[in-house]
Amino acid sequence: MTFKDPGAAGLARLAGLIADETRAACLLALLDGRAWTAGELARHAGVAPSTVSEHLGKLVAGGLLTEERQGRHRYVRLADDRVAQLVEDLTAQVAPEAVARRPRSLAAAGAGSAMARGRTCYDHLAGRLGIAVTDALTARGLLRQDTGFALTDAGLAWFDATGIGLARTGRRPLARACLDWTERRPHLAGVAGAALCRHALDAGWCVRIGSGRAVKVTAAGARALSELLGVPADALR
Repeated sequence: MTFKDPGAAGLARLAGLIADETRAACLLALLDGRAWTAGELARHAGVAPSTVSEHLGKLVAGGLLTEERQGRHRYVRLADDRVAQLVEDLTAQVAPEAVARRPRSLAAAGAGSAMARGRTCYDHLAGRLGIAVTDALTARGLLRQDTGFALTDAGLAWFDATGIGLARTGRRPLARACLDWTERRPHLAGVAGAALCRHALDAGWCVRIGSGRAVKVTAAGARALSELLGVPADALR
């Protein structure tokens, strides 16, 4: 009698959900951590609204997205940080091939450059900005990377002193490594990564560029990151 792994069917269903270019485009767009309408995602993916609605229904039914309605509008977002981690980790496996393609326009080249310089990965900082912050935290003894990511006692004290609150309840790890698909190195995720990103946006250290995931560091942010972490200015360009 042949033994069938009970997890095989579920894994196959999950892989099938992601293995569609339109659905993959929607998942990547939603890595900015915000809720999008079906119309916005349709324009982003370059398909008809009716087409994207069908795809979104499958992603919601499969547990990868959640939806909420406000009046006539339907919004969707990634179900949780575990889905974001799955999408980012999978993207990291195919990024070299994707990056090798030449952009079709000057606008596309500019958008790609901005994403590589700094972006949000669901709810934490990524790109060269995310790596620079992670390296600075590590160099100052605030973050350990030797046996996985972990905040040190000095790191916990730094977050408190900086006024960045860390919610220490729930199952989400305080610090977690997330493989950066453009830099090919891990950046800080988890509760600490999310809190730092939220503070950076709320305090005006970073601002979003357009409606996508790209962010840029402001002059005030460059000063703050230099004073608090010693991040060199050239690492933020």
